[in-house]
Amino acid sequence: MELLKPLHPPHPHHAPFLRHAFQVVPSSSQSHSHPMEQCLGKVHVAVGKSLDKASTLLQWTFDQFRNTEIILVHAYQPSLMIPTLLGKLPASQANPEVVSAFRREEREQTMKLLNKYLSICRAAKVKASVIVTQADQVQKGIVDSVIRHNIGKLVIGAVPENCMKVKRNSGKANYTAKNAPPFCEVWFIYKGKHIWTREASATPCSSSPCAQPEIASTASLRCRSFQYLQPSSARTTSGSGISSCVQGEIVETEVNFSSKSSSCISHCSPQNSAGGYLDTYLEVMEKRINNQLIETEREAEEATNGAFAELLKCKRLEAEVMEAIRKVNLFESALEREVKLREEVEDARRKTVQEQQKLLDESEEIASELKMTRRNIALLDSRAQEANRRQHEVADELSLIQASISTLWQERQKIRRQKMEALRWLERWRSRGQVGAAHCNGLIGFAEELPELAEFSLSDLQNATCNFSKIFKLGQGGYGCIYKGEMLGRTVAIKKFHQHNMQGPAEFHQEVQVLSSLQHPHLITLLGFCPEAWSIVYEYLPNGTLHDYLFRKSNNSPLTWNTRARMIAEIASALCFLHSSKPETIIHGDLKPETILLDSSLSCKICEFGFCRLVTEESLLRPSFRLSTEPKGAFTYTDPEFQRTGILTTKSDIYSFGLIILQLLTGRTPVGLAILVRNAVSCGKISSILDSSAGEWPSAVATRLVELGLQCCQQNRRDRPELTPTLVRELEQLHASEERSVPAFFLCPILQEIMHDPQVAADGFTYEGDAIREWLENGHDSSPMTNLKLSHLFLIPNHALRLAIQDWLCKY
Repeated sequence: MELLKPLHPPHPHHAPFLRHAFQVVPSSSQSHSHPMEQCLGKVHVAVGKSLDKASTLLQWTFDQFRNTEIILVHAYQPSLMIPTLLGKLPASQANPEVVSAFRREEREQTMKLLNKYLSICRAAKVKASVIVTQADQVQKGIVDSVIRHNIGKLVIGAVPENCMKVKRNSGKANYTAKNAPPFCEVWFIYKGKHIWTREASATPCSSSPCAQPEIASTASLRCRSFQYLQPSSARTTSGSGISSCVQGEIVETEVNFSSKSSSCISHCSPQNSAGGYLDTYLEVMEKRINNQLIETEREAEEATNGAFAELLKCKRLEAEVMEAIRKVNLFESALEREVKLREEVEDARRKTVQEQQKLLDESEEIASELKMTRRNIALLDSRAQEANRRQHEVADELSLIQASISTLWQERQKIRRQKMEALRWLERWRSRGQVGAAHCNGLIGFAEELPELAEFSLSDLQNATCNFSKIFKLGQGGYGCIYKGEMLGRTVAIKKFHQHNMQGPAEFHQEVQVLSSLQHPHLITLLGFCPEAWSIVYEYLPNGTLHDYLFRKSNNSPLTWNTRARMIAEIASALCFLHSSKPETIIHGDLKPETILLDSSLSCKICEFGFCRLVTEESLLRPSFRLSTEPKGAFTYTDPEFQRTGILTTKSDIYSFGLIILQLLTGRTPVGLAILVRNAVSCGKISSILDSSAGEWPSAVATRLVELGLQCCQQNRRDRPELTPTLVRELEQLHASEERSVPAFFLCPILQEIMHDPQVAADGFTYEGDAIREWLENGHDSSPMTNLKLSHLFLIPNHALRLAIQDWLCKY
């Protein structure tokens, strides 16, 4: 026979748990140990959604409870809001299928989290299991788990309200400390440190191992009197007064039990009625004492609060008195100061009256002057308005003039580009001997009809370079400085010469005129000049000099062998053009990688050739020529025979060209380079000196270029070769023989050049964007390929072909 009896008296603060504090005590016939001992030997750990906090909590538990089984307690709280396509909705308003799917996902996430906790336990070699409960609030779920499973030892990772060490408390820990059953001993841990322990004040009870008897909520039994007790035994055991007292307390007490508990009470045997009555009496008395103690504590607390309030009131009154005394002192001092001020004010008033009278007299004079000034201001305003009107008119006219100048400049640049293209075509076909004399004369006549060179003022150059600011300076040398500027909608390079390097305005204009007459694809284009600032304006090339690109001073990619071979052919073509100039031969005299610029497509353009020297047969024998035309370039690239004789010829440029060829082949500095290459050739180890970053050089190309470079670097001027059109064509064919053939569909049907902006027209053919636009702008509405009328004039970019061309160019 089992009897439900109360535990030993709990602490007054745990009074809310009195109605739950029951345990199952085995009868005398049951001699085996209670199963609850197995539950009390385990440690339960409350874990939440934070993996870091739970890891710290578990580590503390492993250190404190060694060789003890760990049971993880987790309260699963379903989300009140469900994410849907319309946003987050309450669970009651969302689609049941969506709610079910979201709940299922929540449970899966919870199981994954618990598996991580079990993995931590397994890594620590600790036996562990999990208890999961579902609750609307996490703290209630933890307390319900403690009650349901008779948890005797609980570790929770928060700080309770009554812990004085931490100011900010946790709602979960506070709720657990107040509502957990008294038989549960709770350890509160904060950041891996033990803060406080709420020790157990009772032992748990259960009718089955590790299970708390359920408390009925709806079908509970209300025991207002112990009707199963015999009145006679009650009267005999206790006096009538005690009986009436206990009976009165029993009537006011209401205890709820589960069906299992009520059946246990209803089947109690008569011989245990007296004992039950006595226990009830003791419980009632204990409850009364507890109530009196609580009331006494409440009254004491109220009295303390009242005394503290009175103390605060007294201190506040003392402060008010001190403040009143201070104000009185301030008032007395202020009164004395006011008396003095009154006297000073009276004196000042008398003086002010006198000055005011004087000011009145002066104000009359000023009023008359002000009237005259206002008339003058009105007149000036009218004149200013007229000036502003004229200024606006002038500004509008200036804008129109600037727009016209910009348009004329663009048209002029377009004509110059067309001229350059025509001259490039002429040079290419002239070198191949495939153009007639009449055709050449027509192109030359076209070149002579082009507009003259632009002349800029000093203010134009100052505006373009922010008054020649150091920020815009690109370089500096013995001849002067080079600046980067913006003029008429494009980027230009402005070379400002030192005046002591120039002989006079006449010579400056003559040199500029010679430069403007030179048109070659691989000579830099002269755009204009400024005699006032001793400056000339060139086209701007973005990739800098060949020296910087070859030695990778800007972290650029290395030049491939076919690009270097093409550069050699381009330099040779430009030098051949200068040396064959008529009626005067042009010698560069300062040829080196620093004077060879690279455009956006890495095409070479030679600069600084105009202010060098114009040579005739007679001038070669004049001593003045030898002295005035001494090159100011690097000593390494200077012709050795020129250093001995002081006579500059076209073979001097050939020597510099040979060193540049060897540099492009080897990627080395020019000092002692010719001797190094000759030694390698004599030993049959040409490949050992070639620049490996250029890729694998073809044997025929490398051998021919090494041979040409050594011939150009001969010490004796007579042993150096002449730059003839035949040699230039050989270098171009040498480069082209190793190139891959361009796919036909990469070429524009109009220009027969590789397309950079492929556009699809209405006829289905792909053209270069600028070419087909020019075709349409000239009034054509038919296809350039089929001569059929186009259904529309819209163009569609061919991105796929553009990417294919770019990929082919990168590989090439």
